[in-house]
Amino acid sequence: MKSGVKFGVVVFPGSNCDYDVYDVLKRVMKQKTVFLWHKEHDLQDCDVIVLPGGFSYGDYLRTGAMARYSPIMQEVINFAKNGGIVLGICNGFQVLLETNLLPGAMLKNKTLRFICKPVYLRVENNHTLFTSCCSEGEVLKIPIAHNEGNYYLDRENLQRLEENKQVVFRYATPDGEITESANPNGSLNNIAGIINQKGNVLGLMPHPERCSEQLLGSEDGKKIFQSIVESQLS
Repeated sequence: MKSGVKFGVVVFPGSNCDYDVYDVLKRVMKQKTVFLWHKEHDLQDCDVIVLPGGFSYGDYLRTGAMARYSPIMQEVINFAKNGGIVLGICNGFQVLLETNLLPGAMLKNKTLRFICKPVYLRVENNHTLFTSCCSEGEVLKIPIAHNEGNYYLDRENLQRLEENKQVVFRYATPDGEITESANPNGSLNNIAGIINQKGNVLGLMPHPERCSEQLLGSEDGKKIFQSIVESQLS
């Protein structure tokens, strides 16, 4: 049995949540954690790769579009295709869409404004290595901070995504109801986070690293990191 999990946090020019994720993983979760610079070709034998939030390469051209071609992402793509665990948060989710490690695309928020506030997520699938510490239907309070979080996918692939139970989180009311008013950005089917078919790549727009300590008002985000750690140590 492994004694710990080694996390790698990818740093792009414009990343601004890298240290937040690093702090939670190293200090709160007490796991070995390293930074992986975008120009590197070595994942340093990490067990889990995290793509943090921010504005990779200034989000020029399109969110996540330029990061997709960075040297480190070529390694991350190969890592994921070989079963490696990858978590993309906010801009990291956008990068995963650009690499086609996850299906779909992000459009501008329906309000055409940047949104930064706490939202509620309903756990749709707790049979994943990212949500095993959650209950199905459980509601988590986790903040968002994005301008382009309006998830879009064509009808045929959206149906496939739903049928395969790849929708892991949906925007909901505090009581867990899936309503239009609970959807902050216009995402199809209130989608806030999805997983790939293999189950080793998760992308979500909310920021679990910003609510992983009671000091910050909520520890709900910690359940995602705890799920990953426990899945690797079991």
